[in-house]
Amino acid sequence: QLQLVESGGGLVQPGGSLRLSCVGTGSTLAPYAITWFRQAPGKEREGASCISNAKDGSMYYKDSVKGRFTISRDDAKNTVYLQMNRLRPEDTAVYYCAATQRWCSYADTDFHVWGQGTQVTVSS
Repeated sequence: QLQLVESGGGLVQPGGSLRLSCVGTGSTLAPYAITWFRQAPGKEREGASCISNAKDGSMYYKDSVKGRFTISRDDAKNTVYLQMNRLRPEDTAVYYCAATQRWCSYADTDFHVWGQGTQVTVSS
């Protein structure tokens, strides 16, 4: 049974970078599309970026992160990454990765496997 574990969060100054990792255990990630969601304090959870399954590999970004974030997957390591550059205070949130066997999506209800989340704080 697939489980997901995120890591890589932390405190960073505006303009800085972080790389989040989402490691799959119990099953290969290859057939899954993976979305990075985030939830800021007092706000609803939103999708930030998605990468399709290993066969397709298409990548998608919300406008708010386009050009700053890069999603990638290394199926040999059963890991999906989110490289976050030029971070802004408004990127502060708990970041979650989630897996679906459907196509890329930002709808919560499409995902049946979630990680526990990792905190990203962008502040000077």
